[in-house]
Amino acid sequence: MSEPIYVTVQADLKQKIYQGEFANLKLPDERSLAEQYDVSRSSIKRALNVLVQQGVIFKKRGSGTFVNPLYLKNHAIFQHEGSNLGVSDSFRVDGKAPAIELIDFKVIPATPEQQQALFLNEGDFVYEIKRLRHLEGVPFMIERGYVPISVLPGLNRDIVSGSVYEYIEKNKHRSVTKSFMTIMAEPSTEEDQKLLKLSEKEPVGIMEGIFFMDDGTPLEFSTMRLHYKYLRYNAFVSLDSE
Repeated sequence: MSEPIYVTVQADLKQKIYQGEFANLKLPDERSLAEQYDVSRSSIKRALNVLVQQGVIFKKRGSGTFVNPLYLKNHAIFQHEGSNLGVSDSFRVDGKAPAIELIDFKVIPATPEQQQALFLNEGDFVYEIKRLRHLEGVPFMIERGYVPISVLPGLNRDIVSGSVYEYIEKNKHRSVTKSFMTIMAEPSTEEDQKLLKLSEKEPVGIMEGIFFMDDGTPLEFSTMRLHYKYLRYNAFVSLDSE
């Protein structure tokens, strides 16, 4: 299932912004962008509105559309550039996705916490997926995900060694459209220190979330433990009606 045109356009524009391709931080007008991408102006308008909502750009009435310099300076390692909300699949550095190292993959009975998070019953089973993410050979995130077998039967080591969410989109024609995330930090554990190359005194960042498919079904309960220097969160608040 291909991405909507506006999603492709906004992802490409965001990449060009990060690469500094717009002089004076000003974007071309909508007509010029429509001609450049060979798409309708409505697709350009929707792509730009997404970037406005994300705080990447802003529109100045009568002057044009500009890159938000503060966002450019502080853009987070997490960059959502797809049609789902697979957080760990959306990490980018200079436009490059991290490598995935599968540490463990097995079937286990769902714990009470997982039953509550995924709306499971006692006795239900989940896949436990443990992976380590690398950026240019340097480990930066330990990821533990729990997926109900009843929701996604047939997972195997080959599938979970790549993007599970891309597998869902291509083979199940479904997507992840909602998430609830908690972001925090705590002292690093011995495992954090070993896998993420942290000292005993260094903390670890934590992103914990539940991810829902487009029909509202909980797909995954996930905990991501990050090297603290990669834990950066940006928030953009707008009271405009646009």
